[in-house]
Amino acid sequence: MKQFILIFFFFVTIKNCYACQCPLTKLNTVEINKYDIIFSGQINKLNLKGANSEAIFTITELYKGMISQNFKVIFNNDDVCKLELRQGDDWIIYSNYNQIDNAKLDFCSRSRLYIKNIKEDFFAVNTGISYDEELKYLQTNLGLHKLLKNNPNKIENRNKLPTNNQFIVILLCSMAGLIFFIWLVGKFLKK
Repeated sequence: MKQFILIFFFFVTIKNCYACQCPLTKLNTVEINKYDIIFSGQINKLNLKGANSEAIFTITELYKGMISQNFKVIFNNDDVCKLELRQGDDWIIYSNYNQIDNAKLDFCSRSRLYIKNIKEDFFAVNTGISYDEELKYLQTNLGLHKLLKNNPNKIENRNKLPTNNQFIVILLCSMAGLIFFIWLVGKFLKK
């Protein structure tokens, strides 16, 4: 009976006891080409919604991609293996587009947090390069890109219906144009 309990306990706990490890990668052009968007920025706002949590970054420098000054990154906050995102933290983000105005952040991307104390920077231990060295590499090899103009009302401008006055003016102009067209066609066809 003891063996059965031990085996049962082993199988129940082994399911939840896995390490959050990703393959070590070297910063080079092959690694950079895996990502659509690379930028450094600060977390401006967090919206924690479980698997569809959002971090809105204020972009400091853009190295790759086409994004605006304030950019939304979606991440899974319920995942056991997740990056600990906190408002006000500075990050270098490596990500791929999720939609045109946001990206999906994966735990195993090269994304890294800026840690002031170099001795505590576990990202530097794992990647073999410090935060500042990584910024210099990106600036040198990718250069700085221009940010897109912010369009705060992207959704508001879609399918905007005219007001009643605009509708009447459009209707009257359309009717006048149709009458003019019929008169013009009739004048040329009678000759």
